[in-house]
Amino acid sequence: MAIVATITGVALIILVLWEGFETIILPRRVTRRFRLTRFFYRSSWRPWAKMVKALVPARRRESWLSYFGPLSLLLLLSIWAVGLICGFALVHWALGSAVLARDGSAGLISDLYLSGTTFFTLGLGDVLPRTSLARLLVVVESGMGFAFLALVIGYLPALNQSFARREVSISLLDARAGSPPTASEMLLRHGHERGKEALRQLLYEWERWSAEFLEGHLSYPVLAYFRSQHDNQSWLGALTAILDTCAVIMVGLEGACERQAELTFAMARHAVVDLSLVFRTSPREPVPERLPPEKLAELRLLLKANGEMFREGEAFDRKLLELRRLYEPYVNALAIHFRVSLPPWIAAENRLDNWQGSYWELKSRTKAENNRKDHFE
Repeated sequence: MAIVATITGVALIILVLWEGFETIILPRRVTRRFRLTRFFYRSSWRPWAKMVKALVPARRRESWLSYFGPLSLLLLLSIWAVGLICGFALVHWALGSAVLARDGSAGLISDLYLSGTTFFTLGLGDVLPRTSLARLLVVVESGMGFAFLALVIGYLPALNQSFARREVSISLLDARAGSPPTASEMLLRHGHERGKEALRQLLYEWERWSAEFLEGHLSYPVLAYFRSQHDNQSWLGALTAILDTCAVIMVGLEGACERQAELTFAMARHAVVDLSLVFRTSPREPVPERLPPEKLAELRLLLKANGEMFREGEAFDRKLLELRRLYEPYVNALAIHFRVSLPPWIAAENRLDNWQGSYWELKSRTKAENNRKDHFE
């Protein structure tokens, strides 16, 4: 039993240290098929999402889903700490519980207590190691616990900064592409004088945003579970709207910034595909289709009414469909996994942007609508 306990304890310590290294320190995607951290998120996210869907009213589901990211991160760090404490306790126990307690107790419970107080560097002194090897283990564990706390202290601000940078660009889309952002609104709102230059600059910024997003979320995948401030906004919805806009420009929007659209499209699709690999979401075609022929005809009419010339013909429609197939199955699979809605191609009529409304105005409109219903009834 001592040999089994030693092997188990050492294996547990190595596993936790390696998982922490890959999650916090290693700045690249891990290609290994099985990872404890990935298993933790996949096995906890799905039950959480199902519980929220079953028990929480629809109007509050987004808020409850947003709790998962921060709570899961705290739980993961706690699991790592417990794993290290249990690993060292098993090694102490395998050595014959070489500890001295003031009350004379010995055994696995005392070993767990010694390991816990050592890991968190409490230094209470009521349980002491008796042998040289036990003292060495205490020194190693205390240094490891100090390093663990230091990494956590540095890890959380890095996550918050990456999240804030991501959300700034998403919030800026509110007035530029609507809420939620759509390709139709993005193109229509840049139909003014010098609008093409503004659109080119916007796509250039989103090319860089996509690269930063990819780098940050490959290093810290947990950020993908952190949701935006508004229910109708998400990193996936914004990225999809940018891809939709680039596809339209590349296919046949005359006089637009085709080259910049190609560069942004390439970087944005790269981000989507790599995130699909990280979360193991196999591509799935959206059902129903996001842009059926009648919606495409409506989009052409909207752009034409705004003075934009969108090329027509079967060849252009086929090219647009080919571009959509390069990213829509991936964003659809990610949307299903993260329980978010993909934006439509054409914005709903009379839809207010987030900046145009407020809680009190929404409450007043709802009350007025209810009064009108009561009057007619």
